[in-house]
Order: sequence, then structure tokens, then C-alpha cells
Amino acid sequence: MTLTDNPLTVLSDAMAEAVAKAAAATVLVNARRRLPASGIAIAADLILTADHVVERDEDISVILPDDSQLTTSVVGRDAGSDLTVLRLERPSAATAEQASPAARIGQLVLALGRPNREGIQASLGVVSAIGGPVRTGRGGLLDKYLRTDAIPYPGFSGGPLVDTQGRVLGINTSGLARGASLVIPAGLAWQIAETLVKHGRVRRGFLGVRSQPVDIPAAQRKALSRQQSSGLLLVGIEPGSPAEVGGLLVGDILVGLAGQPVSDPDELLSRLTGEIVAQATPVEVLRGGDLHTVTVTIGERN
Repeated sequence: MTLTDNPLTVLSDAMAEAVAKAAAATVLVNARRRLPASGIAIAADLILTADHVVERDEDISVILPDDSQLTTSVVGRDAGSDLTVLRLERPSAATAEQASPAARIGQLVLALGRPNREGIQASLGVVSAIGGPVRTGRGGLLDKYLRTDAIPYPGFSGGPLVDTQGRVLGINTSGLARGASLVIPAGLAWQIAETLVKHGRVRRGFLGVRSQPVDIPAAQRKALSRQQSSGLLLVGIEPGSPAEVGGLLVGDILVGLAGQPVSDPDELLSRLTGEIVAQATPVEVLRGGDLHTVTVTIGERN
């Protein structure tokens, strides 16, 4: 067997090429007092990075792979998903390629970062879990997330997780789960980035209730005309909130919103999307054993 026939050599070369490809779109982001972080170019003038590493709105700079330094401005940011989009002073970045298909458990991956001017850094691992939705520590709900055993070295937040062809599978961040590293899938990250470019923020609905999951008694399930065994008992309603104005009451069991069933707090949060903000929305509740539909104009969460 020659050296070129050695499968480990072939794999090693492929990974080095993958790193080089993704490194061309991975930048250093100077936006906090401590260690710089990383970012990924999603367009020639747009950088996607982790929101928690952008500690200021001005005096932000990005260092490209060729070591040139450019000033940037904040286009939009979303604490809930820990993503921020920056705009370069001029289009100068090589754009990353998004992976297709999406990540699979057991897939070999590389976590990349550019935490200093010495160059790209990488670590190897596999996709160890795919989950979601998950409530984040920043007041949001992430529809999907990846976990990997690739080591997230300091400054890797905002950098890409890539496949063995250098295509982006997701954005690495330690800002969503109390310091634990998660990966925001590329499709979701790009979608949020598009919203930030268009609107500067991600809108999320606000109802203004405190609730706890409860089992629905068998006798009341018949009123639903669907298979649903749990709902949300409303134990508090904020004064002046959309819930109070719309006529929801403490003691109601919330079982549906906008025509979709709601059985736990995360499901309610996922239903409160930006699309229904300021919209008159049907809310289904069990009240006194009967099913009632209350129309509530959904507010916007600050």
C-alpha cells in the first residue's frame, strides 16, 4: 500500500481541505472586552456571529482571513437565539456554503474558530445529539439544536461547525445553555439571519400569563374532540396584558392557540410567533368543564 492509498491519509487530507475551505469564510470578531470571538460570512458584506459575544453596538471590527481589518455595524440581533448579524464597511468576505442535507447523529464534524490573528483553529468530533425545541437561557425557544463532542475552544462561539467537505452545518455557541456548548443548525441560523437583515429583530408574541401543566380530566377531554391529555392551568394573569384584555381568567385551562393544541409551556412559547403579534387570535380554554374560544390580540414581547 502506498502512502496515497492509506485511507487515514485520505481522510486526513480531506479534513484539512475542509478546514481550509470553511476557514476562508470564518472571521475574527472584536466586539467584547475579553477574548475575541468568531463569525461566519453569509454574504460578501454580512457576518453572522453569536449575540453574547457582541457586548457593544459601536467600535466593532472584523479581521478577515487575509488579516485585513474592517469596521462593522450591527444590522440586527436576537438574544433569544443568541445570533447577531454584522455588516462590513465594504463587501470583502468569502461566503460560506451551507451544508445539505442537514446534520446526522454520528456524522464526523469539525468545529472551527478564529479567536486570534494567528489563524484558524479546529477540533474534531461527531454529532452526538439532535434535539429541540429547547428553552434557552436568554428568553427564547430554539426549535432545534445540535450537540457535538468537538471541543469548543475559547473564542469559538460564533464560528461554524462544518462537515468533511467544509460546508456549514451550524453555528457554535456557549451562550444558550449556561455555558454549555450548543450548535444552532445552519438552516435555522440562516433563517433567523434573514429576518434580522430585513427587520433588525425577531418578533415574539406575548400573552401575559403564568401557567402550569395539568392533566385534563377524562370527562373534559370529550369537549376537545381531539386526543389531548394535558393543558396549561392559568395561575396568574398580568394586569393590562393581552390575556386580561382578551378575557382570559385565572383557573382557565389553556388547551389551544391559533388553531393548534397547547399542552405544555414550551408549546405555548413556540406558538407565540412573530406572525401573530398584533393579530386577533383564537385561544381555546376549558372553563367550568366546557370548551370556550376567547379572542386575544397578541402583544409583542420586549
